[in-house]
Parts: sequence; structure tokens; C-alpha cells
Amino acid sequence: MSHNPAAALLSEHSSSQVSQEEFREAMSLLGAPVVLVTTDGPGGRQGLTVSAISSVSDTPPTVLVCLNRSNRSHQSFLQNGIVGISVLSPNHSDLARVFASRSLDAQEKFSHGSWEIGETGAALLSDALVTLDCVIRTIHSAGTHDVLFCEVQSIYNNPEAEHGLTWFSRDFHHLPINKQ
Repeated sequence: MSHNPAAALLSEHSSSQVSQEEFREAMSLLGAPVVLVTTDGPGGRQGLTVSAISSVSDTPPTVLVCLNRSNRSHQSFLQNGIVGISVLSPNHSDLARVFASRSLDAQEKFSHGSWEIGETGAALLSDALVTLDCVIRTIHSAGTHDVLFCEVQSIYNNPEAEHGLTWFSRDFHHLPINKQ
């Protein structure tokens, strides 16, 4: 019989004393990029604004995106198996609000902005800071969210972009791009 120290730690520390409000306040002080994630296919066209995204590996090129399972677009992402990621610039803050809206449907959201279709079939914002066209390779459930591990199929870097858009302390902020 083998001893698994990680399993012992998990069971020992399984009930957190941190409140949801305390956790959300702490996470509001963690700066993050603002991105639109989109999908299209048999599960339908959907898109939303997220800041829970991170690089994972460069071999193969992989990013992770966290999606709340209660979000109405969640099942579309899983059914379609593709993700378009558009990293936003400061001039996209209104578009970020549109895609964060819970009252607008997908058709209304996609009527804003200029879109191109990536090789996977996902919609990519034409003037984004950078776009990543991805295929979902692995899904891991954690709490209320699914973590989608997405292999990048193609990238477009906007050579004219000068600033990135970040989310910090519950507001948008601009970051200059250092082009050398």
C-alpha cells in the first residue's frame, strides 16, 4: 500500500475558512488581462469576457481558460471543443462590457466589433491586441468552474497595438506595450 501525502493534505485542509466575499476581494487585487473568449459549432456561437486566463506551456503551446459552469455559454464551449481568445486593448473596454452582459444574447454581442473566423471556426476580434485560435485538449473541474486547457493552433499579434487592457480593483486599466 502506498502513502499519498498530497491526498492526506487535501483531506486535512478540505474545508476553507475563507469566505466567498473575502476571496473575491483578494482576487480583485490580482491584475489580469481582459479577453473575449468565443466558440462556434454544433453547440452554437457564444462569447464572454474573462480575466481568468494564463499560459501553461510553450510545447505544445497551451493556455488555460476558466469558465463558470453556471454561465449560459459553458455547454457551447464544451460541445464545440474550440476557443477563440481575443486579448483586448483599451479601446475595447465598451466591448468587454457588452460581452460581460448577462442580458444580451450571442447575436447581440457579436453585432459589436469586427470579427474574423479562425482556422478552428472560432470568432476572433479583428483589431485585438493578440488573438489565439485554440482547440480544447483537457477539461478539469474545480469548484464552480471548469478549467479548459487549450492548445493554440494559430496566433495573430497586432503590430499597431500600443496598450493592453487589464482588470484590477474592479476597473479597467491601461498598460503600455514596450516595443523594442
